[in-house]
Amino acid sequence: MESGSSAAQKLTTAHGAAVSTAVGVGVQVQHSYKLPDFLLSVNLKYVKLGYHYLISNLLTLSLTPLIAAVIFKAMHTTPDDLRRLCLHLQYNLATIVTCSALLVFGSTFYILTRTRPVYLVDHSCYRPPDSLKMPGQMFLDRMRIAGCFDESSLEFQRKILERSGLGDDTCLPESMHVLPPIRRPTMNAARKESEQVIFGALDNLFANTKINPKEIGILVVNSSLFNPTPSLSATIVNKYKLRGNIRSFNLGGMGCSAGVIAVDLAKDLLQIHRNTYAVVVSTENITHNSYRGTQKSMLIPNCLFRVGGAAVLLSNKPSDRKTAKYKLLHIVRTHRGADDKAYRCVYQEEDEEGKTGVNLSKNLMAIAGGALKTNITTLGPLVLPISEQLLFFANLVFNKLLPNNKKIIKRGYIPDFKLAVEHFCIHAGGRAVIDELEKNLDLEEVHVEASRMTLHRFGNTSSSSIWYELAYTEAKRRMKKGDRVWQIAFGSGFKCNSAVWEALRNVEPSENGAWEDCIDMYPVKIV
Repeated sequence: MESGSSAAQKLTTAHGAAVSTAVGVGVQVQHSYKLPDFLLSVNLKYVKLGYHYLISNLLTLSLTPLIAAVIFKAMHTTPDDLRRLCLHLQYNLATIVTCSALLVFGSTFYILTRTRPVYLVDHSCYRPPDSLKMPGQMFLDRMRIAGCFDESSLEFQRKILERSGLGDDTCLPESMHVLPPIRRPTMNAARKESEQVIFGALDNLFANTKINPKEIGILVVNSSLFNPTPSLSATIVNKYKLRGNIRSFNLGGMGCSAGVIAVDLAKDLLQIHRNTYAVVVSTENITHNSYRGTQKSMLIPNCLFRVGGAAVLLSNKPSDRKTAKYKLLHIVRTHRGADDKAYRCVYQEEDEEGKTGVNLSKNLMAIAGGALKTNITTLGPLVLPISEQLLFFANLVFNKLLPNNKKIIKRGYIPDFKLAVEHFCIHAGGRAVIDELEKNLDLEEVHVEASRMTLHRFGNTSSSSIWYELAYTEAKRRMKKGDRVWQIAFGSGFKCNSAVWEALRNVEPSENGAWEDCIDMYPVKIV
């Protein structure tokens, strides 16, 4: 009986007729002569794609007849016509000189002022050893043994872990595996963690790219909460014996969005210094910044942040275009620090007992949403097709013209960024962040898969999370030539930063990548 009903449904879909079944009697067909509802039977996204194609290629379609006319005229040009043109130019020396001067001046001005392309040669994400894995229950056991937390704090952390989206393969530093737990981690332990992460990522990057470290002309390191003296950038210079005139920078206190800021700084430096390489290192330190108090708004980072880091090799050498993975298209940075609530929504301070931690405000999601809105408003005109910009502008004008009446609901139009970029790397700051962006940007499950799986496998690795997400997309072999990828990161201050890259080839995963040992197990269903 169930199979007959299923077959009837298939007939209805295939033939446009109403079909009913009767047990033991047979099939009765009732023809329907009404036309189908095209709004239901035709997927509107294909109509939208057609409209996008038409508008985006309007200029090309308009110029085609003109180009055809010029080609037709050139094909019918005789030697006599060319001879007359030469004679005409001989008697117009002033015109020739003026045009030549303008051509030379224009070409020189363009060469001197044009933006040099920046290529991403390769990137490497640190994969912690299995010995550093800490399942959720082990984490809670360590917190209980530490003796720093009361039962209420432990229960709060347990609930956060259950809803976090983190799996049992995330890693914490060696200092948190020691029994009995170290109540006050040392500076040496913190340095050891940072060096293990940074050197692990850089060693793999240099091995894959075959680059001599002495060829590097620019070094930018970002670590928000751990900034020892000498700096982490100096530690790298010492380890790899980089050259004495290297331009090195160490960014601190800029939160989880600092990875994009570091790339932006490297990009600006590559506009000045020709034919050179720039290395960007993004990391964070857990050992030195774990919170040992009981204030709940400060306990959340304990549950989300895990060990991780990434190293990125950038170049402005024209010869690297053939081997590079990506070309940098746009970087858009939004800073809401002028607003007091935004400034304090992620704030490092002492609690009532004098224990230092990062306090997360209840307004964090609302502030992040406002920063994202500003950021995508700026980014939209740079990446969106003309069709989406026209729809957005028309909706804006229409809503402005509507009277301010409570009975009239004004609906805003959210541009479809899926028409502009193929891949999204949303900072894996937490499950709620990914869910909200998926909802507000009208994304599909596949678009946030890299972010969810990164959070599940590696946790919140701060500014390096967007590189783990890019590595996931590569490991799945989804990055094709011409695809665009949008990296979105949020950080204290409050900041929202975006970077858009274009794939220069079908990108294959690099050797010894972060996902190499587990990519076949993903995606997993997150409850």
